[in-house]
Parts: sequence; C-alpha cells; structure tokens
Amino acid sequence: MLQSKFRKIAVGVATGAIATLAAAGPAAAATAAPTGGGHHHHFYKGKVIAHSGLLLRSAPNKGGHVVGSKPYGAIVKIKCKVHGQNINGNNRWYVLKDGHYAFASARYIKNIGPAPRWC
Repeated sequence: MLQSKFRKIAVGVATGAIATLAAAGPAAAATAAPTGGGHHHHFYKGKVIAHSGLLLRSAPNKGGHVVGSKPYGAIVKIKCKVHGQNINGNNRWYVLKDGHYAFASARYIKNIGPAPRWC
C-alpha cells in the first residue's frame, strides 16, 4: 500500500514536469519572434537596390496600381513574401509596411538579416 502511494506521487510529479515543459516551449518560441498576435508586429528589413528607385504596387505584379515609391538605398520594412509576377528571374514579391501595406518585387530589395517568412 505504501509503495502504491509513492508510485502515485511519482507519477503526479512527472506529469507536472512534462506539462510545465510543454507549456514553456511555446511560450519561449512566442517571445523569440513576435508575429502579430498582439500589439507588436515583427518586420524584416531590406535595402532598395534599384538605382532608379522602387515602385510600390497594389498587387504582386506590374499590373498593380503604383501606390508609392522608395529611392535607391532606402531601408524598407518587410512583413512577408508571396509569389507573384516573375521579374528578371525572381517571382518573389515582398509585402511592405509603408504607412499602409504595398507589394514590391524582391528582385530590387536586398535583405538585411534573415529572409522574410511566407505570408
């Protein structure tokens, strides 16, 4: 009977430890890179490498309306990447945050730090 009581306590302690580790894992991952679940948005950064400047569009293709522009060398905030029209061998477009969201061809932006995640 005493052995049974100790077994129950040991199982309870082990279960509690596993539950604590399982809960801590996602919490640690969530604090490493905020992705918009709260008030803080994580943005990647890039530098405009198009000498003539970069056009910001309403869609990830040349048919999208021009909604803004960035000069050569400007640092832009990138939310994520999508597939779009192929521009000189690159079909990736970035969703930029410039007061509002706009698309820009990744062909003309050099990443600063890690490459953006997919949208």
